[in-house]
Amino acid sequence: MRLLCRFLPLLLLPIAARAEDVQAQLAALQAKVAAIEATAAAAKLSADQGSLNAGDNAWVLLSALLVLFMTIPGLSLFYGGLVRRHHVLGTMMQTLAVTALITVLWALCGFGLVFGDGMIFGGFSHFLLDGVVWGAGGVPGPNADYAASIPFGSFCLFQLMFALITPAVICGAYAERMKFSAMLCFSALWFFIVYVPLAHMAWGKGGLLNWAFGAHHAAVFDFAGGTVVETASGVSGLVCALILGRRRKYLEMPMPPHNLALAFTGAALLWVGWFGFNAGSALSAGGLATLAAVNTQLAAAAATLAWPAAEWLVRGKPTVLGAISGAVAGLVGITPACGFVTPGGALLIGAVAGLLCFAACTWLKMRLRYDDSLDVFGVHGVAGMWGTIATGLFFAPDANPGLKALNPGLYADISSGALHPVWGQMLGVGIAIAIAGVGTAIIMFGLKWTIGVRVTAEDEQEGLDISQHGEEAYNDRD
Repeated sequence: MRLLCRFLPLLLLPIAARAEDVQAQLAALQAKVAAIEATAAAAKLSADQGSLNAGDNAWVLLSALLVLFMTIPGLSLFYGGLVRRHHVLGTMMQTLAVTALITVLWALCGFGLVFGDGMIFGGFSHFLLDGVVWGAGGVPGPNADYAASIPFGSFCLFQLMFALITPAVICGAYAERMKFSAMLCFSALWFFIVYVPLAHMAWGKGGLLNWAFGAHHAAVFDFAGGTVVETASGVSGLVCALILGRRRKYLEMPMPPHNLALAFTGAALLWVGWFGFNAGSALSAGGLATLAAVNTQLAAAAATLAWPAAEWLVRGKPTVLGAISGAVAGLVGITPACGFVTPGGALLIGAVAGLLCFAACTWLKMRLRYDDSLDVFGVHGVAGMWGTIATGLFFAPDANPGLKALNPGLYADISSGALHPVWGQMLGVGIAIAIAGVGTAIIMFGLKWTIGVRVTAEDEQEGLDISQHGEEAYNDRD
């Protein structure tokens, strides 16, 4: 036994040495695998970057800035000029705050919820924009599911601008009477409950209404947001106005805009920025972007003439307020249609949008006696619904080459007359109305019963500038 104990270590030495050799070989093999994986990742990244089109990327980035330009200076000035003077800063602050709030929510999980895989919602795969703006190996290249010639991060930034301007538009419906704290809570909840499912169904991979991912009978053609942005914001604005109630003395005294020059400037900025909104949605700097841009200009011009013409006929004078309201109505109306109709269709869509919105903001509003402060429903809701349905009425199958390439069966059915796109458009409008209406009502009643949504009568009379922020736009009170 002693002899065995003495020689056993000597017998085990070769085995231990062999084990060390195996471990060294295993470590070397793991290093080689890691190197191969890194090389493959770098090659993929290089291939992705190689598929980039600098012109497309520059146009989409510029379009994102144009839509932001619509929001912070454009919408802020437009709404700021339309309210009464002691609510100017409060109204402009709402737009700025919503812009910041939705940006943060978008980065946390909003982008993944909208553009992940799924029928109603996406997922949390892009938490903090992982794999979108930054990932293993550096900045990710294109995601071919959405845009094959621009970085995924550029697509993300562009879509963020749609997400933040939509709740900012709703601010006009409850202008002059909603608490700032309630506005922040409402905007955050509305983003998740209303915007996220609508945007995913219309534009996300596997979305219920997304024609580009196989939707057929339920396909909705919404080039830049007729349902997701305009119809949803208009209907939500109306629900907010009804639940909040009218402003003090709304039916007892006139409440004209305090500064039409500001509103005019804001409307002009909206018109210019809308080219990013619509033409940018082509996600490339090609012919489709040109078609969308031309249609946008034509529709806006037609509506700018139609609304004042109706005023001239009914009231005896065309007004500046009517002209800038008509311009916005035309821009809203052509938003879903700009990449799917011919220029003739765009002119008709714009002209009818101007007339319909004039009727909604005058006759309908006074008939039903609701207080939609800045006519969010009368312009965005009515024109958004009209434009979405009109997309089907004036649909040109060959206007957008993506239809034939991405969904040839749907293209064939529409071209042959076997399927009329107007039915899908009406379905989209109905779904947007239902989700926006019910979702907004739930949010508003929930906030009303918890933190409260409306400022006091004294605060409303004093103005949101002082009561909510302790500041004044004009320091000339006696």
